Amino acid sequence: MKKNTKKNVVKPDERRIAALVKELLSELGEDPEREGLVKTPARVAKSLVYLTRGYRQDIKAVVNNAKFESGTNHMVILKGIELYSMCEHHMLPFYGQCSIGYISQGKVLGVSKLARIVDMFARRLQIQERMTEEIANAVMEETGAEGVGVIIKAKHLCMMMRGVEKQNSEMTTSAVLGTFRTDEKVRQEFLSLI
Repeated sequence: MKKNTKKNVVKPDERRIAALVKELLSELGEDPEREGLVKTPARVAKSLVYLTRGYRQDIKAVVNNAKFESGTNHMVILKGIELYSMCEHHMLPFYGQCSIGYISQGKVLGVSKLARIVDMFARRLQIQERMTEEIANAVMEETGAEGVGVIIKAKHLCMMMRGVEKQNSEMTTSAVLGTFRTDEKVRQEFLSLI
């Protein structure tokens, strides 16, 4: 890995990753030199760097000062945010949707920034439970909200295509902070709106 001096963030070495993938293909009994696999190591390396780009992102850069005066303190909700991540246990994908709600205290985030925050945490090796909490904490910190609620519903390929092989299982996780945790009415309003 090479240090990216611009952001002081580790930048993966795609050539090294490709060499490791080539070795893995051999270990699995494949011929990495056959026509269909010759370019696979480089493709996998490029894909993995992209799929884990969240490690090299910073919340301040993601939000990019897109905080706006609203003069209100009503609930703001964005639901149906698609997410794609990889489980840290098997490096297999999980995918689903995230809903975020927060009660602003005079400032709101640009709506696209909520989706970008989700992507930043999803594009890492993850477990859904931790990712839900990370998103909630980031939204709370960046908005200075009275409260935040995050719900993620996702399907995990590690459960669907290996192990217990349960095709229709869906995991739901939630994280509630501030008034979403302490005020039952606020929590119920959020749940009814999503």
